Amino acid sequence: MTQEPQQDQRATRRGVLLGVGIAGIGGVVLAGCSTAAVPYDANEAGVAPGEDAPTSAAAPAATAQAAGMGSGAPAGTLLAMVTDIPLGGGKVFLNQKVVVTQPSKGVFRAFSAVCTHVGCICNKVANGTIDCPCHGSEFKITDGAVVTGPAPTPLPTRTITVSSDGKIMLE
Repeated sequence: MTQEPQQDQRATRRGVLLGVGIAGIGGVVLAGCSTAAVPYDANEAGVAPGEDAPTSAAAPAATAQAAGMGSGAPAGTLLAMVTDIPLGGGKVFLNQKVVVTQPSKGVFRAFSAVCTHVGCICNKVANGTIDCPCHGSEFKITDGAVVTGPAPTPLPTRTITVSSDGKIMLE
């Protein structure tokens, strides 16, 4: 009977380095598969067509100054005039990532425009809903509740004030 030579079962330096290299490549490939909120037609900066690029942190202060607000005026960012928000609809303010709606005459509501599914920005208000372009989630204009998923939770409310002269301010 002949005996076949047995190979050494211990790891070799070459085998360990090869395994580490393959694991590293796998990590790079997986890093490309992200759930980060980026609209399907976004550019390299993550901005969808028709959206404005994000502004700097100084933008709200500049907006307040442009609105003619002095030290005695309420603090906040001027979003719009009440006449800019359609009855039974609303308007999305991309730079502030907020949606203002008017579900009934003279009643104004504000919600985060960031979809609760994966963080895409809701981009329109139509037929009584706030709509997300990424995966089709829809939210009620009255309270931000989910009408159509996959969003798991309602849009968070945002605080606004409506002044006697018709200015809608984001606080």
